[in-house]
Amino acid sequence: MTREELLTELYDRTLTGNGPAVLELTRQGLADGLGPETLLYEALIPSLEEVGARFERGDFFVPEMLIAGKAMAGALEILRPLLAETGADQIGTVVMGTVKGDVHDIGKNLVNIMFEGAGFQVIDLGVQVSPEKFVDAVKTHKPDIVGFSAFLTTTMPMFKANINALTKAGLRDQVIVMVGGAPVTQEYADVVGADGYAADASAAVVKAKELIRRRRALAPV
Repeated sequence: MTREELLTELYDRTLTGNGPAVLELTRQGLADGLGPETLLYEALIPSLEEVGARFERGDFFVPEMLIAGKAMAGALEILRPLLAETGADQIGTVVMGTVKGDVHDIGKNLVNIMFEGAGFQVIDLGVQVSPEKFVDAVKTHKPDIVGFSAFLTTTMPMFKANINALTKAGLRDQVIVMVGGAPVTQEYADVVGADGYAADASAAVVKAKELIRRRRALAPV
């Protein structure tokens, strides 16, 4: 199999969510001398971007996104340590968690996969994350972005509680706050004072890149 054939096959198998084939092709590509960055940026990321585009067009639905995301996550398990060794550029660091009172994590996990695939380092705090734990994580990891996820309307008020906790700790100006989840809207994100909102995982990556670019452009030299 030529280089181009392998990358095309890896793209196609990621698109259809064929996890075993994605793992096999990733290993084969590395054995053939393809660098981890080549596999990531010339096959895996473009494929997941196409998944996001199809989702936005209504050609793919959440199950297809999850399957493709899981297939890519398997490849990332192999590539992540290799990418660290090569010193591959990272766009930024994201601390992510489902808010206190909420145990749903499918959407959060998909967003994490998309972020990692796009070149972010992700620190996942899990579910039922208290404001204090978010504050501690921001202090420890100094991320570019902190993401709050909520699936239940009853837990959405925790967005504001988390932002208030960051403000009280003197950290609010040091980090970009993004929110999301099934019941969340742009209007609600604006009300609680978040910097960004995205309706799905693919849009979250686009928004995160935009917010980081904007902040770095405004940062004093």
